[in-house]
Amino acid sequence: MGDGVTTCDVLVVGAGPGGGNAALQSARKGLSTILIEDHAEIGTPVHCGECISEIACQNLDLQLPEDVISKRVHGIRVIFPDGTEKCLTEEGYVLEKHLFERWIAEEARSAGAELHLGHKLQSMERVEDGGFGGWMCLGKGDQFPIHAKIVIDASGVAAVCSKLVKMEGESPLNPKGKVVAGMQYEISNVPTDGYLDFYIWPKYAEKGYLWMIPKCDGRANVGLVTEDRPNAKKSLDDFISHTHFSDLDQAMPPWKEKGSPAFGGTIPISGPFLNTHYDGLMLVGDAAGFTSPLFEGGSHLALKSAVYAANTAAAAISEGDLSKERLSEYTDLWKAEFPPYEKILRGKEALFNLTDDEMSLMAKCFPDEMSNMGASGKAMVGIRLLFRKPGLYFKRIVPAMLAFGYSRAKYYGW
Repeated sequence: MGDGVTTCDVLVVGAGPGGGNAALQSARKGLSTILIEDHAEIGTPVHCGECISEIACQNLDLQLPEDVISKRVHGIRVIFPDGTEKCLTEEGYVLEKHLFERWIAEEARSAGAELHLGHKLQSMERVEDGGFGGWMCLGKGDQFPIHAKIVIDASGVAAVCSKLVKMEGESPLNPKGKVVAGMQYEISNVPTDGYLDFYIWPKYAEKGYLWMIPKCDGRANVGLVTEDRPNAKKSLDDFISHTHFSDLDQAMPPWKEKGSPAFGGTIPISGPFLNTHYDGLMLVGDAAGFTSPLFEGGSHLALKSAVYAANTAAAAISEGDLSKERLSEYTDLWKAEFPPYEKILRGKEALFNLTDDEMSLMAKCFPDEMSNMGASGKAMVGIRLLFRKPGLYFKRIVPAMLAFGYSRAKYYGW
């Protein structure tokens, strides 16, 4: 490479959970690693509900430092339209997400990765050196141009690399998928018994749900995801005004100094992209569509996909083969472990085709504690449902019911 070109084994785009962990794992593998973030600081704005289960932490071998944990929680409680409540008891954590993301990026730096803020990737050009030799990346920031053997796209829902790279004679890596709007407030003095409350109330959240996620000092995130994106804020405000949250104070989150107290973003809901790897390129986290289609959780999937991407990058670079054929190992790895997206999507579609009364009837057939509901338990729920209202079979009530179980993936918890 000529003068003025920065070179590295791995360039990671985006310093969220997936990007931070991709940089950390790559650096630990001995790869020269650069992590870029287009914002001036890491962790803001916060886009998500900020929680992760203990099962996910065990799967990731993730030891959370105390200062990034806001509250330890017991699990989730699902609240259906008629007020019926069902619990899934399983320990986990609510994070101070901005502190978590800064911690994991600092861990990456300590392992040898370079971190550069205020760097925005704007174009990618193939480097050919008797075969594919990596990417020449151009953009805004003093480290550009950057020649990277492998690029890991962790840019979130923006999926920056997917928009820059098109495969020869094929469609873009990122086929246009559906997104939902996510929005929340931080509210003070919220009573809690240590469970996350998920409200499936279509009246306020069209084809989505609402939540109360408790944090320390009486704080809680109260928010929603909905396909009705233009009315997301109004719907959330209506929910708050008609529930026990109405008399509580909205607070500015600690990472936000000015503007509206509301915060959030958009979330991909169509499942993984058709292609999550290409020559010298892998997509992780939201940039690959890795969110749970029912409750839209994504931090655990971003963190684990980053592990797979770093492992694949290390092996490919060691062998001198950066081709999409070699990097297909990455896609094979996540497909072998991640939740069964197609089944969850079918179940989600069936769930939202039910009326409020039908959803509530389904809820009444669930046991009060859903964490130990195995195959026989699910079968009994299905029998009870069809006995009480046989016509629900034709509304695909069984896939709707099973979506709750599929969504709680074996290695990832709620």
